[in-house]
Amino acid sequence: MRKGFALALLLLASSVAAEPAPELTLVSEHPVEGMRGGNLSGLALCGKALWTVSDRDDDRIYRLDTSENTWLAETVRIDVPPPPDSGLPWGLNSRTWAASLVRGGELDFEGITCDKAGNRYIVSESYAAVLQVPPLGPASWLKISPIMVREARASGLLLHFNALFEGLAVNAAGDSIWLAAERERRGLMLIKRKQTVWDCDGGCVLLSEAGLEMQPTQFPDPKPVPRDFADLSLFNGKLFTLERNAFQVCRRDTETAKVERCWSYAREALQPHRRYPQRYGLAEALVVDADGAWIGIDNNNGARADGEKRPIVWRFAAPEGGWSAKP
Repeated sequence: MRKGFALALLLLASSVAAEPAPELTLVSEHPVEGMRGGNLSGLALCGKALWTVSDRDDDRIYRLDTSENTWLAETVRIDVPPPPDSGLPWGLNSRTWAASLVRGGELDFEGITCDKAGNRYIVSESYAAVLQVPPLGPASWLKISPIMVREARASGLLLHFNALFEGLAVNAAGDSIWLAAERERRGLMLIKRKQTVWDCDGGCVLLSEAGLEMQPTQFPDPKPVPRDFADLSLFNGKLFTLERNAFQVCRRDTETAKVERCWSYAREALQPHRRYPQRYGLAEALVVDADGAWIGIDNNNGARADGEKRPIVWRFAAPEGGWSAKP
């Protein structure tokens, strides 16, 4: 009883102290056809082309034909070698294997990004590993030091099934990767390419954060939900986090992960005809560029209020003053 009362006071205090995040303006909405497994779970802008992945497909990624309002996902097959041992405990690995028998997608691809050379990087949630897909040649898993997973778990991250890495971002040079641990606790990590291995540079964990936050007021019967990260995007020297349960995008410092400013997309996402029956946010993909942001929805093949069952990508305009604007 006392804990519940204290939590209520904490949430009330934080809601009073924090100014509401300015709302982003929706420019367009694009249903996506052609994803075999549905479940759009990541977006990347490589040059002028948008790419996506599904957490139900292990043998393909998709290039998006955006020439029409309804986008077509064009299959690009990949031959994925056996995943490495990242140091996750047997219990997590066995639950992942069992879940894949029911839903498909043993690798559980949850994010995609690319560097200036056109290499695509895909994060596997189930194995806490990163697959590199070059423009030409075979795909291969990055050699990541086991220190990364050990440090993450020591900081309270990567402890729960289906709550591991949910997104990633890479710099243009392709030698630094940021990873987002999803929830309970959520966190941000940074690894850098050394001579033969990707490793921590002093420390991997930039942020490890627990706690609850209120769903936006536009959500039907809002309640406190766990803080989470659903994807990352790197733009103009800043790290942008997709914070699914809060229905917002936040700009953060790349070295400290400190929040600098947030913008909400709740007003548009929670219009009555766009609502889904799930009691949590469904956004799982983010790309930020100079003109705006792409946000992708993983609807788990479920229909929203207007009957739309396909994955959706929204285009939001950049905020007034741009993404670098101060509060």
